[in-house]
Amino acid sequence: MMKTNTKITGNHLLELGFRQGKWMKDAIQYINENTLTETERTTYLEQFKLPDPIALHAKSVDFSIHIKAENEEEKDNVNKVVNSMQTLMKTPTLVGGAIMPDACPAGPDGTIPVGGVSVAKNAIHPGMHSADICCSVMLTDFGTADPKDVLDAAHAITHFGPGGRDRDSQFRFPKELLDAFEANYFLNDGNMLQIARSHLGTQGDGNHFLFVGKSKKTGNTMLVTHHGSRGPGARLYTKGMKVAERFRKDLSPETKKQNAWIPFQTEEGQAYWEALQTIRDWTKLNHEVLHDSVAKTLDVAIENRYWNEHNFVFKDGDLFYHAKGATPLDAKFMPDITGPRLIPLNMSEPVLIVEGNTTATNLGFAPHGAGRNISRTQHRKNKTGTTMQIFKEETRGLDIRFFSKEIDITELPSAYKNAQNIRSQMEEYNLGKVIDEVMPYGCIMAGDWQKNAPWKIKRDKKRQGNRK
Repeated sequence: MMKTNTKITGNHLLELGFRQGKWMKDAIQYINENTLTETERTTYLEQFKLPDPIALHAKSVDFSIHIKAENEEEKDNVNKVVNSMQTLMKTPTLVGGAIMPDACPAGPDGTIPVGGVSVAKNAIHPGMHSADICCSVMLTDFGTADPKDVLDAAHAITHFGPGGRDRDSQFRFPKELLDAFEANYFLNDGNMLQIARSHLGTQGDGNHFLFVGKSKKTGNTMLVTHHGSRGPGARLYTKGMKVAERFRKDLSPETKKQNAWIPFQTEEGQAYWEALQTIRDWTKLNHEVLHDSVAKTLDVAIENRYWNEHNFVFKDGDLFYHAKGATPLDAKFMPDITGPRLIPLNMSEPVLIVEGNTTATNLGFAPHGAGRNISRTQHRKNKTGTTMQIFKEETRGLDIRFFSKEIDITELPSAYKNAQNIRSQMEEYNLGKVIDEVMPYGCIMAGDWQKNAPWKIKRDKKRQGNRK
């Protein structure tokens, strides 16, 4: 017990059960300078008391399962997805969830799977939208343009792989978007702004692509791009996870670190939500500059355009729908909706154009693609034959290009789930109706850009030198 005239220290406050924090220094100074009595101290310190830790749900909140194993290979995948979702749904903020037919594990047990949806009350979970914030697809209808001309023009304009554009090839950064970055403390730092400028008009790597095909219904040539928010989104995610972790330690230490949250009604929550919307605007522009440049290069009119994200957080009242690879069907999730939704499958399959209704089980979402049953590493081990032989067999009749000029067999059709099974389960579980298809002509992906990465070349030269 502190005596009335004792000069207090941080240790005194810790003995009283308060947790370490930035507030302590100012509080200690205030108490000592004003020589507060014990009663006055107790009253003053009341404001710094933290609520009792929020416990995990005793049992998993119910969630809808829209996936089933079509063969032995898929059983292990489905079991891992369901088990991870069951652990996830004990997170105290969650009130609902769903998994889609393309679901696959995305991390340790309790991590939201790719193809998962989680609904939180008054909370934003950065780990449930992951680093690729606002990963999305955009379609532009180029009418009767030749698909080869569109693919050639796009190939000359786009940018895949690491890094960004040099100053001479950067796109104009709109002032209103710059103002939005500068107004938000999550986004307003020099490195963030520099990366936002240089990464505009870039597509990254992995499963991101630029796809050209023809509408099954109209015969029109269509360009579809798939990528997210690149460096700006990744930096926001990192900052968001750090803030969420601070809240987790105080609010719910039992919650897994990957499921930490930022309470929406806090200053940080409001700022993070606004930052997400700015990153969404940046990502939409990231698609648009590529599509518009192709139209300008070919001097062709744009007949139609629409887009949707499938990796984002959507707000409805006090509920936050975290879609980790799930396509929003419900118009309430997309304030700028201009058309149906897009679901790509793999480079040899059509991009599906879909519409659909919200049901009690789908929560207003559909799959976002075909998903994987096994990891990239395992798929590479399973393939037999030369890389070129595998490539030719799986892409016959298509114009498939890798920006790095190195084939990535982990992005070939066999790396993904059976497309027809995905479509069948979409129909079975009422997850959207296909109203048109973009039949494939060709596509561009990053490819295995790491194969000839500078650091690898340097390493190999060093090894060769050591052998001499």
